[in-house]
Amino acid sequence: MAGCETMTTALEQRLTELEVRMAFLDHTVQSLDATVAEQDRLLAQLRGEFARLREELGGIKLSLHDDARDEPPPPHY
Repeated sequence: MAGCETMTTALEQRLTELEVRMAFLDHTVQSLDATVAEQDRLLAQLRGEFARLREELGGIKLSLHDDARDEPPPPHY
């Protein structure tokens, strides 16, 4: 009978260890999920900013290519 109790105790210890590991893994997955969600939000924000800057740069390029003869003369003329 003592051998049976020892086996039960060993199984309980293994089960407890597995529960602890499972809790740790669950916490790790939740933490990683939050990190991925934050990075996804930041990436979307950066993509929007990049698109805005690309449009702004396109406008600047167009204004640099305008013909100076199309501009009105300065006020002192």
